[in-house]
Order: sequence, then structure tokens, then C-alpha cells
Amino acid sequence: MSRKGGGKHVSVSEMTTVRLMMPTDGNILGNVFGGAIMRYMDEVAGIVAFHHARKNVVTASIDRMDFYAPVYVGNLLILKAAVNYVGKTSMEVGVRIEAEDPLTGTTAHTGSCYLTFVALDWNSKPSRVEPIIPVTADEKRRYREAQARRKMRETASSRKR
Repeated sequence: MSRKGGGKHVSVSEMTTVRLMMPTDGNILGNVFGGAIMRYMDEVAGIVAFHHARKNVVTASIDRMDFYAPVYVGNLLILKAAVNYVGKTSMEVGVRIEAEDPLTGTTAHTGSCYLTFVALDWNSKPSRVEPIIPVTADEKRRYREAQARRKMRETASSRKR
């Protein structure tokens, strides 16, 4: 749902994807490569950002990625992504990564990450993005936390100059 001039609800662009982890995703002992997980994470986050902005988006940054538990070949990789915050031309997309053993149904939270995307116009210049409207308590919490992360990034960036 979108309101004229008021932004879009988070639910408009959030998504969950599921992928079966195949031998090409892992090493010889059956552990899935972290880089493969990060690729799938960036892909789903990019789709969510594109869906929100309805224009080309590029990954500007990825916050620290911690892996909490292993993912194995044969697991279902579950990626839950949503826009947490929108600035003028950028968006933070949060991704929760889970692994499910398809035989037992046991699911483990294996990682979380925040990615920043910038929307681009037809000339590849940053382009304004509609704000989001957080509705649920969880969406409002993620919005506040994303604002705090944005301020920390800006502070760290200004110190580097």
C-alpha cells in the first residue's frame, strides 16, 4: 500500500526467499561458503530495494556480517529481507538468514546483515526514493535502530575525512 506523498508501507517490498544449498555452494566437507550466502543475501536485498524504489539500485555498503551457525549442503537457506529505513536516495535493507534441515524441519538463525543501497536515475546519478511507513511494532523498532546505525556510519565517515 502506498500513500500519495507519504511513502510506502514496509510490507509492500519485503520478501522471503528459499534456496536449496547445492554442492556447488559448499566445500568438500559440506559446509556452505560464506561468500555464497553473502551473494544470495545481496541478491535478495537488491530485489527488495529495487521493488521499493522502482528504479535501478546499487549496493553502497554492507555492514559487518557475522555467521552464528553453519549452513550445510542440503539445507534450505531462508532469506528474509525488508527495507528498514529510507534516506533521500539511499535505503537500508535488513536480511535475516536462516538454515532449515528439510528432513527434521529444525531451523537455525545463521546470520543477519544490513545493506545500504542507493537508487539511481537513467543517468546513473543518485535519485530520490519514497520514504517507508513502518506500521508494526517490529517495523518501528527496526526503523529506529536503522536511524541509529545511519548516524554511526555518518560519524565514522566524517572522521575518516
